[in-house]
Amino acid sequence: MEDRKIRISRSRYSLEFPADFLLLAAMNPCKCGFYPDLTRCTCTESEIHGYLHKISQPLLDRMDLCAEMLQIPFQELTEPRMEEPSGTIRVRVETAHRIQRDRYKGTLYRFNGDLDPAGVERYCSLGTREKEFMEKIYQKLSLTARGYHRILKVARTIADMDRSDKITEKHLAEAVCCRAVDKKYWN
Repeated sequence: MEDRKIRISRSRYSLEFPADFLLLAAMNPCKCGFYPDLTRCTCTESEIHGYLHKISQPLLDRMDLCAEMLQIPFQELTEPRMEEPSGTIRVRVETAHRIQRDRYKGTLYRFNGDLDPAGVERYCSLGTREKEFMEKIYQKLSLTARGYHRILKVARTIADMDRSDKITEKHLAEAVCCRAVDKKYWN
């Protein structure tokens, strides 16, 4: 996935095809579909653990964003809310694209998601406080190197959306939240 290529190897030949794609996936959190609502979930802890382990950690490490969707209370569906308009969000996204296009001009990268480990080291550098914060996160979540790099790339994008030259603890914390799943059952 990272190389954006599919390689098919047979005994006498090997073929390579381009494969630059965006993977979107969805799944229930357990067999009955109600976890983490323990008043409705009928699964045992071991059933939840087994269900979630059907997706391998190496595959999860290749996913930039994971979001848990909880049931929305009726009042939230019916009460008027002040939300950021789509047009405003679009401007921020376009600005982040422009920032990345300018940053990576003359390189092999187009977007933060394209960064390899050397690119992450160069373009996602952290200050002392941010390094200390990420060390705690790395250990607490038992991250792999790939998972760590994914968080840094997402944090770089969040910083770009904020028009920030530096990745701050706030950007890192938000990136971790975009990646976190219930570690109790993933470990």
